[in-house]
Amino acid sequence: MNAIDPTSLDWKKMDGLIPTIIQNAQTGKVLMLGYMNQEALLATLSTGQLIMYSRSRKKLWRKGETSGNSMTVHNLSHDCDMDSLLIQVLPKGPACHLGYLSCYQPTSHFDLGFLAELIALINQRAEEQRKDSYTWSLMESGINRCAQKVGEEAIETVLAAAKGDSDELINESADLLFHLLVLLKMSSVNFYDILSCLQERNKDV
Repeated sequence: MNAIDPTSLDWKKMDGLIPTIIQNAQTGKVLMLGYMNQEALLATLSTGQLIMYSRSRKKLWRKGETSGNSMTVHNLSHDCDMDSLLIQVLPKGPACHLGYLSCYQPTSHFDLGFLAELIALINQRAEEQRKDSYTWSLMESGINRCAQKVGEEAIETVLAAAKGDSDELINESADLLFHLLVLLKMSSVNFYDILSCLQERNKDV
């Protein structure tokens, strides 16, 4: 988590409050809008947990203190006018008190955001252990079978590329990515750790 100097922000514009957008650090989904005063920002920086200022109750509140749906702060940034904040978090549970993942409904969808939804669905299938689920039947067959499927799909992807068949390449690539995500789940490897690895490597590209 990076640090922000609270004294550098323009607290006077809104009488000591700063509008704060909360965003999922992994999916990019906007979760909620809240407000911070200096005390809330200092508490967030010191604890690593999202702590906001309640305008209705006129006091600080930690996200998840009653629901358990806490938010661990991953990154903080301010806008060019120094009068609003963007805080990226790793949420534990829904952001909305109505049970939605985001306070904004109907929820917005992004192409890359679907990848996060797919990962969540694979995790859900692992927990449910539904016999009618292809994903669970694959997991139940064991990690060696999951690894074998990735190998098979990789070969089919290469062959589709070699033939120059764009439609087949798209379909085989989708199969490859799906089975890779299942294999990662079976191996207890977080897909987002792979993205972090790529980000580190990108520094030397």
